[in-house]
Amino acid sequence: MSESSRTTETPAEKRSLKEKILHEAREWAVTLAIFIPAFYIFSFLIYEQRVIPSESMVPNLQVGDRVAVNKFAYGYSRYSLPWGAWRLIPEGEGRVFGGKPDRGDVAVFMHPHTDRVMIKRIIGLPGDEVQMIDEQLYLNGEPIERDFIRRIKYVPHQVSYTETAREYRETINGKSWLTHQWLQGDNQVRSLDTTPVFKVPEGHYLFIGDNRDNSEDGRSTTGHCPPNAQGVIDRAGCELARGIDPEDASVGFVPAENLIGRADTVLFSTYSCGDAHAEPCMKKRLWRGL
Repeated sequence: MSESSRTTETPAEKRSLKEKILHEAREWAVTLAIFIPAFYIFSFLIYEQRVIPSESMVPNLQVGDRVAVNKFAYGYSRYSLPWGAWRLIPEGEGRVFGGKPDRGDVAVFMHPHTDRVMIKRIIGLPGDEVQMIDEQLYLNGEPIERDFIRRIKYVPHQVSYTETAREYRETINGKSWLTHQWLQGDNQVRSLDTTPVFKVPEGHYLFIGDNRDNSEDGRSTTGHCPPNAQGVIDRAGCELARGIDPEDASVGFVPAENLIGRADTVLFSTYSCGDAHAEPCMKKRLWRGL
């Protein structure tokens, strides 16, 4: 038989199983070496996803909502690094390409006293005076516009009782959002319905949750630093009153450096009106702007 008439095998047919596995492993390694840095850069510079863990922003955000966070809205600081990589960067002040938040933005930020990531609404800008009086929010000495919408019954996350909430629409300078105020009962903590006046210092913001009776936020004095307090100096350089553990403190005033990004869109959610026994059902959680 001549050389030209012989049957020849292709290189792929000659490879052993081990060689094929190694080849596939190399292909996957190259793919991941490209994808992971690209995804990290995207999460650092443009958008990242956050999952809502609590009901402090009901009715606008529910437990299980997947939210797209706009990273370039406020510029970048060490806390902009995703996946906890900010711990590798020395502490500093200021932001790169810093943008100014607007009042009413729903923002993601690092808790000033602990390593927890939070999401709440910006109410107080630098220089503002913020106060609650009998459930009414006051800004710079004036009550903000608030209109009653309806009552809603639902079972809060990880509890067994049914809650009734009054739903309001608050409006400031043409920007509006919904808030919840629980009816008074044995299960409610209503200590934040009336507060002192908080004057927001320069370079800081005051955050409040939309679910007013289920959010420990800038209205709580536990996160603010009393003058000449004799207590624990925490990682934000704030001297909390004696007996207050930084882990239990509220957010107080949030430095601009701690901003991570603006929450723009609910991508999708595992929240279920049926599971919450909500009457009437609250808003659908699919690709909805905030």
